[in-house]
Amino acid sequence: MTTAQTLDFQAPTPSPLALLLLGRESDPRSERGVECPGDLPAPSDPDLVERARAAKAKLGDKVFVLGHHYQRDEVIEFADVTGDSFKLARDAAARPDAEYIVFCGVHFMAESADILTTADQQVVLPDLAAGCSMADMATAEQVAECWDVLTEAGVADVTVPVSYMNSSADIKAFTGKHGGTICTSSNAERALNWAFEQGEKVLFLPDQHLGRNTAVRDLGMSLDDCVLYNPHKPNGGLTAEELRGAKMILWRGHCSVHGRFSLESVRDVRERIPGVNVLVHPECRHEVVAAADYVGSTEYIIKTLEAAPAGSKWAIGTELNLVRRLANRFAGEGKEIVFLDKTVCFCSTMNRIDLPHLVWALESLAEGKVVNRIEVDPEVASFSKLALERMLALP
Repeated sequence: MTTAQTLDFQAPTPSPLALLLLGRESDPRSERGVECPGDLPAPSDPDLVERARAAKAKLGDKVFVLGHHYQRDEVIEFADVTGDSFKLARDAAARPDAEYIVFCGVHFMAESADILTTADQQVVLPDLAAGCSMADMATAEQVAECWDVLTEAGVADVTVPVSYMNSSADIKAFTGKHGGTICTSSNAERALNWAFEQGEKVLFLPDQHLGRNTAVRDLGMSLDDCVLYNPHKPNGGLTAEELRGAKMILWRGHCSVHGRFSLESVRDVRERIPGVNVLVHPECRHEVVAAADYVGSTEYIIKTLEAAPAGSKWAIGTELNLVRRLANRFAGEGKEIVFLDKTVCFCSTMNRIDLPHLVWALESLAEGKVVNRIEVDPEVASFSKLALERMLALP
């Protein structure tokens, strides 16, 4: 029998190209929106833990703390609920009596919570530097220009926008205004099926990999059915003929964490760990998803490992905080869980939310001072909510 010692989680080796190793350096292979200069605060001390407990106790039912799966353990400890981005936004909406929603996630998640909660509730993001590189890869101006290009090509009238939950409120509003829907990594297939019932083409924003993987892997399309719209090139780098011939118009965006996993990572882990099951998030590159044994959202990943037999071996392709937490959780059941890549792959902006920032936010609220409130413009919120409601109504 494998001993507990052999199941201890082994963190990947840091490297200069690692994704912003907890806030240090920058990733030359990623796009704008992920550079966070400076070191993170020193490791948390017991005093901070006690201060967090005291502030949360003082606030009582007035505060509801949400913790995304990718958060650090020190933050998750104080979360009332954990989950993926949309689950947490819905959890917030289900607690109308909570005056303050403290969202330990990133900016677009806090926006969604503000859209779905009541006007009497206030959403707080402990650190405004907690953004999302993927969401930053599609601006309202760029998407409006893209729609003009589609209009000139004569395809806008038959194109339905589908935007991933990991997008700004502005992009969600554009989607709602143009008859589209939002999707998550769990329901992307249903969202695309719905969209193709409404029109002939889909403009998928902002993650090219989730769009491509869903179209090809789940809907049976070919890679030739997909074209890549690059907002940094004239007309997106596409001809009118290419736009007319495509079924899926993919935005050139990606997750800076999941985009780092490679086919070489999959091959390497299979050589190192015979019999390993490779389980990856659908935000990974198409060749990685095609080579994996299982593909699914963070919730799917967790449920798959919960149902896995003792003694099974797993290599997980998603954010490192979650993988490490799962490895520790299931070690006692004899499940060996390793990170798919050899180098560190934290979500750098998610990691901007740390215990010092959380303590500051909670203590400020306890003193009656609301800090870092996230408010979405009413018109933007209205169209965003329309797109979200279309998602909720998906068959």
